[in-house]
This record gives sequence, C-alpha cells and structure tokens, in this order.
Amino acid sequence: MYFPYFITYMVIGLALGVAVFAWAVATGQFKDQQRARFLALENEATSQDLKSGRIGRVEVYTLGFLAIAGLGASAAVLIFALMA
Repeated sequence: MYFPYFITYMVIGLALGVAVFAWAVATGQFKDQQRARFLALENEATSQDLKSGRIGRVEVYTLGFLAIAGLGASAAVLIFALMA
C-alpha cells in the first residue's frame, strides 16, 4: 500500500534533480572543465569571503528550510508506509 507514496516521492525527487541540472546547464556551470581540475592546486585563495550581510542570511535560511522540508518529506513517507 505504500507504493503510491514511494513513487510520488521518487517522481518529485527526479523532477527536482532534472530541474536543477537544466538550470546548471543553462547558466554555464559546466563550461570550463579544463580549468576546474587545477583549482585545488592553486596556492592563493581567489574567492572573496562571504560577508554576513542580508544575502548570506537569506541563503542560510533557505538552505535550512530546504533541509528541514526534505527531512519532513522523508519522515512523512516513512510514517505513511508504516501506517498502511
């Protein structure tokens, strides 16, 4: 009886994964593959530190919300599976 919940959970996860992959391709996240292999060997840090401004707080809250929502969805699927 828990198969519809499991299939729904898997379809939503697959749809989100495809959407994120499409976004990454559209924004050029995979363009410079030759440079990416040497980033770990650079001596000096070229990226700027994340300042604790409004944008940083929004990102942290968004990631926290997504983590809690994912754990909640997983818990709901397990509860529905055990109740059936």
